[in-house]
Amino acid sequence: MTVLKDITLGQYFPGDSIIHRLDPRAKMILSILYIVAIFFAKNVFSFVILTLSAILLVLISRIPLLTVLRGLKPVFFILLFTMVINLFLTTSTEESPLFAWNIPVFSWTWQITIYRIGILRAIFTALRVILLLSVSSVFLTYTTSPITLTDSLEDLMGPLKVIRVPVHDIAMIITIALRFIPTLIEETDKIMNAQKARGADFATGSLVRRAKALIPVLVPLFVSSFKRADDLAIAMECRCYRGGEGRTKLHKLRYHLRDLLAAILMVALFASVLFVNHINPLGIGL
Repeated sequence: MTVLKDITLGQYFPGDSIIHRLDPRAKMILSILYIVAIFFAKNVFSFVILTLSAILLVLISRIPLLTVLRGLKPVFFILLFTMVINLFLTTSTEESPLFAWNIPVFSWTWQITIYRIGILRAIFTALRVILLLSVSSVFLTYTTSPITLTDSLEDLMGPLKVIRVPVHDIAMIITIALRFIPTLIEETDKIMNAQKARGADFATGSLVRRAKALIPVLVPLFVSSFKRADDLAIAMECRCYRGGEGRTKLHKLRYHLRDLLAAILMVALFASVLFVNHINPLGIGL
């Protein structure tokens, strides 16, 4: 079972690094550009460039690398599943299989084949997910406080106000959801420890038995979540919260020279990925 404390999604790590000081709107745009570059990468060299840039980004942000890696533990089985699917279900008519097994199953034979392109797709798919989660977390939740994240979301979605989209409400909902992820994880950990002290067993037995063992955890967790939501609603109402109409901000967001330099570097990274995809020095790619 995944240790709940290893789930770092939604957590904010205060700091004074260059990444922390970037404008949150710029960080959102940079993360989108990086994600697009990830999906454009198609060979070994492009993934090497993206991986090295991700490691450099983590080092610059001064977020411990082990913390970022621990945040990937909850998606480990998803990564493993996608790798297996790409490895065994990818076929090719342009190359011969590297491995082939014929497994007799009752009256028919099940053939398992592995192609070079299947291995590449499995590795590249796992790298895409790892890089996407790591870089987006570093740019957004790890180095951006929930308040500035709300302001940046509202500002970027500002043009939608013309067609009467409740931009402020949407930004507030997203930010509150991210803010309460660590709180719910901590609450779940406390409830599970309390149930373990009463003799509950979450790690052994069949899948059905372990699912039933989680019921005493889910019920108080839902009750606690609804109570927290009600307390939050009462607190917002007591402070006369009426949405974004007529509200002002204590700190206004402003772009700086460092945001422009970061954008130039990200565009250069994107261009280098496209260039390496075009030349493909080793000829190893999809």
